Amino acid sequence: MRTSSLLARAAAGCLATVMLLQTVRAAATPLYKRYVTERDQVTYHVVENEARGAKLEFVHNSGICETTPGVNSYSGYLSVGENMNMFFWFFEARHNADQAPLVAWFNGGPGASSMQGLFKSHGPCQFYNGDQEPSLNPHSYNEFANIIYIDQPIGTGFSYGSGCCNSTETAAVYVWEFLQVFYATFSEFTGREFGIFAQSYGGRYAPVFADYILTQNAAITQGALSTAAATPINLVALGLNDGIFDPAIWYRSWIDYSAVNRYRPLANASLVSELTAYYDTECKPRLDACYATGFVADCAGAMNPCQAISTKVTTANAVEPFSRNDIRQAVDGIFPPETYAAYLYREDVQRAIGARKNYTLRAIDVLLNVTGSGDFSRRSSTYIPGLLDAGVKVIIYTGDADWTCNWISNKREAESIVWPGQAEFTAKELAPYTVDGVEKGLIKTVENLSYMKVYESGHDLAYFQPELALQVMRQLFGGSFVST
Repeated sequence: MRTSSLLARAAAGCLATVMLLQTVRAAATPLYKRYVTERDQVTYHVVENEARGAKLEFVHNSGICETTPGVNSYSGYLSVGENMNMFFWFFEARHNADQAPLVAWFNGGPGASSMQGLFKSHGPCQFYNGDQEPSLNPHSYNEFANIIYIDQPIGTGFSYGSGCCNSTETAAVYVWEFLQVFYATFSEFTGREFGIFAQSYGGRYAPVFADYILTQNAAITQGALSTAAATPINLVALGLNDGIFDPAIWYRSWIDYSAVNRYRPLANASLVSELTAYYDTECKPRLDACYATGFVADCAGAMNPCQAISTKVTTANAVEPFSRNDIRQAVDGIFPPETYAAYLYREDVQRAIGARKNYTLRAIDVLLNVTGSGDFSRRSSTYIPGLLDAGVKVIIYTGDADWTCNWISNKREAESIVWPGQAEFTAKELAPYTVDGVEKGLIKTVENLSYMKVYESGHDLAYFQPELALQVMRQLFGGSFVST
């Protein structure tokens, strides 16, 4: 799906801003000015392009989270459009930062802050043993890559403003705009290998964002965008852990995983029969209508009936409840710990990192805005064939204790991708994958598409299997997945 159809689904208010951004990019040669300013007793470094209407304001080396000597961090905002401020936190790689690839991380929700991935899974610091202050994480993703954590859409996490994006396709424009200003600010990353990693609803975000990057790269190559107005992005990798790609497959897998998993039965034969009939008559037809028309009414109308499957499963297990993010646990929010949220609510921490609003753990208004457009029922798996064709390396990997985005769903979604290698990929058996001689999961790869089932891991995969998660990132950029 290319630019015209992407923007056709944007909300009317956002569409005008998007078109203005594209007009400015095509017509103006960006001239960035740099200066330092102080706001609310916080010193910001600023890189601004007035013609573009974009400004990056950031604090350098806040001393929060990443305290490794010589490793730089930057946190602050991209301001673009009218009253839209997107928070980011960028950490240089701990080793060979001048050569290491650049990665952008996105949590899902919609409305889930990417600070969750930073503090709960794979960022430079974590909360251990009930501590109220974070400690360095030896398996952080920035052991290998330069990494940016981005709070989007507007209103998520530390981001704030009037908002804009009620669809993933519209949000893609602003993520690309952020990257453009980022490259202007940190020009040493221009041309460097770039990857997108994401989780949960990030399985919807990431393929769409990646597709939009390729669309813009093509526009640059074809001369529709000048290199003076836009920087091509060397997208080579897409890492999708415990994500949503095809709702029709995803909702059906809730039933199957509830009946068959290695940890505990969540549905007996009677409940499976009831849920299957419900899916076939109440959920699947609505999703089929959404897929066929793309209309907001059809797509938004599919969400609640299909989500009812979750309610039916949790109700059936009310006596012995389970966490949908990790069925080994009784309730959500135990592991990984959410201590980080209280930490980010602190004024001294917010001031240090240049945050200009209180932290929002889960932005309900963003969730309602995005789901109201029908975005939740749309597929992102249809974007992946174009990425594979462009040579982007893609891995879909899932913790086997995650109910929400379970391994059955992700395996089926990976096998449903329509591309020249589909038949071979579907037929291929999973093989053991080891880390330091210990079997940690099962994997299969055909050309540049891989799927991995990860043992003993919930939704926040890197928290439960940190060594594996870091090895997967290294090997995705390195070219092949091999056991160690």
